[in-house]
Amino acid sequence: MDLFEYMRSTKMEKESPLAARLRPRTLEEVVGQQHIIGKDKLLYRAIKADKLSSILFYGPPGTGKTTLAKVIANTTSAEFTQINATVAGKKDMEEVVAKAKDAQGMFGKKTILFIDEIHRFNKGQQDYLLPFVEDGTVVLIGATTENPYFEVNGALISRSVVFELKPLSKEDIKVLIRRAVYDSDRGMGAYEAEIEEDAVEFLAELSGGDARHALNAVELGVMTTERGGDGKIHITVEVAQECIQKRVMRYDKTGDNHYDTVSAFIKSMRGSDPDAAVYYLARMLYAGESVTFIARRIMICASEDVGNADPQALQVAAAAAQAVERVGMPEAQIILAQAVSYIASAPKSNAAVEAIGKAMEAVEETGNLAIPVHLQDAHYKGAAKLGHGTGYKYAHDYPNHYVEQQYLPYELSGREFYRPSGNGYEVKIREHMARIKREAGADVSKEE
Repeated sequence: MDLFEYMRSTKMEKESPLAARLRPRTLEEVVGQQHIIGKDKLLYRAIKADKLSSILFYGPPGTGKTTLAKVIANTTSAEFTQINATVAGKKDMEEVVAKAKDAQGMFGKKTILFIDEIHRFNKGQQDYLLPFVEDGTVVLIGATTENPYFEVNGALISRSVVFELKPLSKEDIKVLIRRAVYDSDRGMGAYEAEIEEDAVEFLAELSGGDARHALNAVELGVMTTERGGDGKIHITVEVAQECIQKRVMRYDKTGDNHYDTVSAFIKSMRGSDPDAAVYYLARMLYAGESVTFIARRIMICASEDVGNADPQALQVAAAAAQAVERVGMPEAQIILAQAVSYIASAPKSNAAVEAIGKAMEAVEETGNLAIPVHLQDAHYKGAAKLGHGTGYKYAHDYPNHYVEQQYLPYELSGREFYRPSGNGYEVKIREHMARIKREAGADVSKEE
């Protein structure tokens, strides 16, 4: 490195964004991702022992992919080279490979090649790396926000270990925010700033697990806020709101406002008001509510308040719950809005709720009543000799695939638990049940 390059790198280190300056230099400084860098985990042991094989880091932005690569660079005795797939080409890789061969041949040193955004390389560029990864000329560390099993050459994946990084937890983000404000070495401590706990909470909540997003807001707040009368910079929740460009919502996940909003959301779906239901959905999403929590409430409503009046409602809700986990925000809000508007607009019935409620009461009242002998299993050893299954009428042998016989325990004969409502598909269910019983000669007065 010449004098000018040294001066440039020194200046960049001092003037680079807070998120870059605060980047951990050792494994002990890393916050979060303990599922892969905990002290008993493979990656931690491999980095500490400097015995790293080719790996791929996969996860959302701001979760520490480049951070872990930099930690490895600071830890390893190998040569470390970094390129970005958005601007690098085959020529850059050829230069890296040539230097790696020299380092290996002349000094017996390995070369670690870190490729950021590796999914941006086309198939030909990825194929070029393959023989050099395979023979150990370079140890590859790839970072990608896209699923590597779709975007990275299968041959490269087979020669690498894939580590998935998760969005940082709110508590992890809080640690980083406080470190950013008060660290005098690499943070903003020299500015004598203080941050309110409400502001920490707000930024941690709104960052969505992205450390860079939170740290950028902290830096902007410290750099643009005037000092107070005590000579200090005070980062309030109002300052945090301006820096992250999002309005503060009164939505404490453990407080009354949370429960009131969720209650209004459910009651609006139950009350067939899709406009109100989507509005309360938006309020929850804006405040940072978990999409999986919202999806669970929608599934419950689909059974509790729609039920068999529209049997597709539960399918829509369950599909939405699965889709939001795969897609994530912000697109997940469209999926949730589709499910919410469908459930709110669907015909309603709580017949299933009443049915299970009555049935549970009957079980509690009567205990373990004997199952009619003709319904008992005749297949297990000795059951047929005991008369189990004797007299059972196979429904498919009769018209309409229905035959009248005793299904409930005899003590509950005539008890009714499920009564289809007069809404939606349950009208057809009620008419169907009445018809097949009438044609079988059964008493259908209750159904009609």
